[in-house]
Amino acid sequence: MNINFSGRQTIAGLAVAALLAGLIALSLSHPSPADDQPTKADFSPYVTKDGGISLPADYREKFVHLGTYAVATKPDNPVNEMHNVYARPEDIQAYRRDGKFPDGAILVKDVTTVGSEKLTTGQSTWTKDIKIWFVMVKDSKGRFPSSDLWGDGWGWALFEAKDPKKNVATDYKTDCKTCHVPAKKDDWVYVRGYPVLKK
Repeated sequence: MNINFSGRQTIAGLAVAALLAGLIALSLSHPSPADDQPTKADFSPYVTKDGGISLPADYREKFVHLGTYAVATKPDNPVNEMHNVYARPEDIQAYRRDGKFPDGAILVKDVTTVGSEKLTTGQSTWTKDIKIWFVMVKDSKGRFPSSDLWGDGWGWALFEAKDPKKNVATDYKTDCKTCHVPAKKDDWVYVRGYPVLKK
């Protein structure tokens, strides 16, 4: 079959056009990861532009364990929860340097069930299954004044083990802050139990 030079140009042009059309269709049917993710706030990768807070999935691998509180939720009963708290290394360094958490600092507390047994070292209690997570994000500027989940210098969130992607808190004053009243003088954080924050 004989194809002259102009015929080859036409075939090449059609091939390029078909390739471009295919790429456009592919990009429309498969949006980039950024297209299906909420835009993040400029001060924290865990906060959206409208103040939504997410639970860091890798906090146990990438954050530092600040400390643990063994909690008996009913008077005169044995310990039935462990409250394990984590923060990013850079937030800990800033606290050691400045005596306060910087904006964007994030604290994650997992509340777990416990195991308990009398061992050779004595009666022992340890962390078992996660029940809930609490997340706090430092915000000294009051970036989200219309949100009921931001106030008193922090963003507040609560996630249940059955759905770690959904913040079930609706008002930080009733869902989160009430447990932090004894720590008000320390910016609502129980720093007394976190020796790693000391210089």
